[in-house]
Amino acid sequence: MLQYGSGVKRTLPCGTKGLKHTICTIVNTLKSHSGTVYKEFPTVHRPWRTYTVLQEGSGFKLKRIEVKPGARLSLQSHKHRSEHWVVVSGKALVTNGDELIELEVNQSTYIPLGNKHRLKNPGSEKLILIKVQCGEYLGKDDIVRYEDIYGRSPSAADTADQKAIGVKNVS
Repeated sequence: MLQYGSGVKRTLPCGTKGLKHTICTIVNTLKSHSGTVYKEFPTVHRPWRTYTVLQEGSGFKLKRIEVKPGARLSLQSHKHRSEHWVVVSGKALVTNGDELIELEVNQSTYIPLGNKHRLKNPGSEKLILIKVQCGEYLGKDDIVRYEDIYGRSPSAADTADQKAIGVKNVS
């Protein structure tokens, strides 16, 4: 049984023929050499572009965020974590509480626990930033959305993941 990053489990019978056998061989190899890499997609696609979890441990998660030109993420907050953002390529327009901050390469901002925040790429090139999440709980269901141009509800993070991997009957 495979478990995806959103906790959705799917049974994949390991036979001896064709694609199923190849997939099972790859998954078993990843299990034996890579710890938990086989459980999650390394890069998650969103309407605004992608994020990749680079590393996580007790009390922290490190992500690479890529935002396409003109795109923005939802206005959101978190009850259990704070975040540190560092721009490594492009330009960012950051809503952090009541402040609107422009960041360029090698500039950063701190998002305190509970602060409403949003990330936007105002430029014509892709924005890449490194995000460090710190806190007692770092799950996607800690996202409280206030505004979202992609129509996601405050509790839609897991539903979007399930739809992305083809799970049927997800509202």
